[in-house]
Amino acid sequence: MEKLTKEGKTVEEAIKKLMEENNLSKEEFLYTSTVKKGKLFQGTIYEVTAFLKSDINNELKEFIRKLVENMGLEVTIEVTNKDDRLTIRLFSNKDKILIGREGATLKAIETIAKQYIQNVTGIYYKFNLDVSNYKEKNQKRLEWLAKKTAKEVVETKMPVSLDNMTSYERRIIHNILTDFKGVKTESEGEEPNRHVVIKPL
Repeated sequence: MEKLTKEGKTVEEAIKKLMEENNLSKEEFLYTSTVKKGKLFQGTIYEVTAFLKSDINNELKEFIRKLVENMGLEVTIEVTNKDDRLTIRLFSNKDKILIGREGATLKAIETIAKQYIQNVTGIYYKFNLDVSNYKEKNQKRLEWLAKKTAKEVVETKMPVSLDNMTSYERRIIHNILTDFKGVKTESEGEEPNRHVVIKPL
């Protein structure tokens, strides 16, 4: 993965130089900046280190492929980029193993991959990792559960505790019901028994 560096009197100047010399638009790369002491009478110098998003995506794809192969599994990888949000979708004849109990294995692979990219580039790179359409199906199920339960809470005026969920699943519930009239949501309990309670207003 190629690393691009450029210095300037300001971060903006360094970025502009980098873009001009490499014929890049700002949407094509990610960067970090550091402050360097300039020579005598030069003042502060800023150094920008950049990586192309396309290079990061390819590095990420191959890292995940090797990681999964080390688990003894073969996968097909599909990469999509919608609204500048990268999604890497894995397809295997052993999806259940890749997903793990309540998505634990999938989450672990995603965490390891994010840490790897951060170690290599110094950049926290956001992306979504899925197996087949597990997260999409799970989100639809959670949306249905949240709205159904919220309606019950509005009708009965009684709070309802949902089953224990991961932080990702709880966040989905909270987001879905943010604008739902007549209810509020709170997370209660300690991990791994933390859950969402839907309460009447």
